Formats: sequence, C-alpha cells, structure tokens
Amino acid sequence: MVVGIPKGLMYWKYGSTLEVFLKELGIQYIVSPDTSRDILDRGVNCCVDDACLPIKIFHGHVHWLKDRCDLIITPRIMKVEHREYICPKFCGLIEMLKNSIEGLPRLTEAPLNLVTRTDRLQWFMYLGKMLNCSKKEIVDAYRKAEEFYNSSEHGHEDRSFRHKVALMGHTYNVYDNYVNMNIKKKLNKLGIGVITEERVNKETIERKIKNLYKKPFWSFAKNSYGASVSLYEEGLVDGIIYISSFACGIDSIVIELIKEHIGDFPFMVLKIDEHTGEAGIDTRIEAFSDMLERRKLSENKCSKLG
Repeated sequence: MVVGIPKGLMYWKYGSTLEVFLKELGIQYIVSPDTSRDILDRGVNCCVDDACLPIKIFHGHVHWLKDRCDLIITPRIMKVEHREYICPKFCGLIEMLKNSIEGLPRLTEAPLNLVTRTDRLQWFMYLGKMLNCSKKEIVDAYRKAEEFYNSSEHGHEDRSFRHKVALMGHTYNVYDNYVNMNIKKKLNKLGIGVITEERVNKETIERKIKNLYKKPFWSFAKNSYGASVSLYEEGLVDGIIYISSFACGIDSIVIELIKEHIGDFPFMVLKIDEHTGEAGIDTRIEAFSDMLERRKLSENKCSKLG
C-alpha cells in the first residue's frame, strides 16, 4: 500500500508529524510536490468556482496524488481547541473532493479533533487500522509522532534585521511559498525580518482576546488577533502584514478587529486568489518597506528633539 499526503491546508502545521507516524509504522508514502502552476490549474479545473484559493490548491494536490497511491490522507479536521472550531470547509472537504474529482482512491473520512490526546489518538487508531497495523504499533508510532511535534520548533522569528513585521494569516497562506509568492524571502531581501503567530505563546493569546466583547469561536481568528495585538503592544514589530484569501469570511472579521485595536500602526492586507500577480505584490511590499523606513526616521528625529 502506498499512502498519499496532499501538501496543502493543514499539512503546513501537522504534515511532518504525520510523516513521522507513517515512517514508524514502516508504511510507504508519497507527498505531493510543492504547490505550482500545474497544481493550481488542476485544482481550479476540478473545484467549485466559489471555493477559496487554499481549497482549490488542496484539490490540485489530491488530483496529483489520485493515480499514484492507494489511500489519500484527507483529515476532516473539526476543531483544535475546546469550544472552538475552524473553517467549515474543512468539515465538508471530503464531500467536496468526492464530488469534484473522479477516480479517487480511498480517503480518510473520520472527523479529527485535536483538543485532547485521547481525541488525537482515536483518529490515529482509525488511520492505523486502515493501514492494517496492530494497536501496539499504532500507539507506539503515535507516541513518537507526538514527541516529534512537541520537540519541534514552529514558526519564524528572524533576528538582526533593521525592521521586523508580524506575518499573519492562516498557516497554509503563510508557509506555502507559491501562494504567498515567497513573501518572507522578499521581505528579508528588503531588510525586514519576520515573526509569526507560533512564536507567541498560547497564554498570551488567551489574555489578549479577553479585551474583545466576545471570545472568537474560530481558532484561526483567535490566534491571528491575539498574536498581532501582543506583538504590537509589546513593541516587538514595526508593522503587521496579513495574508488573506479572497472571500474568506473569518479573515474579513479578524482583520477589522486588529485594525480597530492598533489604530494608525503600519498594517497591510495582501488579498490573494488564483489571479494574483507577483508584480503587484512586489510593489506593495516595497511601498510598505519605504513606509517603515520613513516612520523609523521620523521617530528617531522626534526622539532627538525631545
């Protein structure tokens, strides 16, 4: 049996952990290639028109894998924190794939809750049984996978740059270099370091969202808001860049909440879809860099006068 892992959506957060699990079981697997024009075209051609860019890209990765493996891991992720949920498209992703792509091999369809160790182990037991592994083998492999995840370093935190920005957005937008057109490399080239939400601890995020009149029940929104506000209030960044998929309902809310809190602090939203051009992104990033430089000069001048 060959298992396929699509390199999209939550792969960018949990994909390496899943690979460790399969390696421990001795299962042969294949990961779809980095997102490319071919992957995007595959997804656009088979997915429904009104889906967001990340969902279309995931369809493209699954389409690339469908004739190369016997089982594709497509976790139906429901929630990652207690009393919180994520994008509803994740919940219906399996049905979207089945409706859009012909000739699919088996898919993993069981719901996946990441809240407790018991929840996570239950899903891995389901996957392990599909792979004809024993209970002991599954538990041992899961333990190694979780140890790997807990000991790994997550996110970016650049040092020794003249400026630093918080790079916010859903994980699959922040880390897929084709989707964001390698924004981190572009920023670094302009002398701007990057810090992402993973470098802000959960306790800090929970404290910051208490300022809202109601706690967000979307985990993506909570993390982006809490991390952005924390980095802004602690003076750890000179600006915030938010990468948002066009027509994302969650982003449309959290962006306004962040803007309301930070006032005139440098903040830029980069909307992306399958038509986004790199030249436009480059121009906006360069303009944002110039603004940070002018702001720094202005602050230095004021401090000298003071």
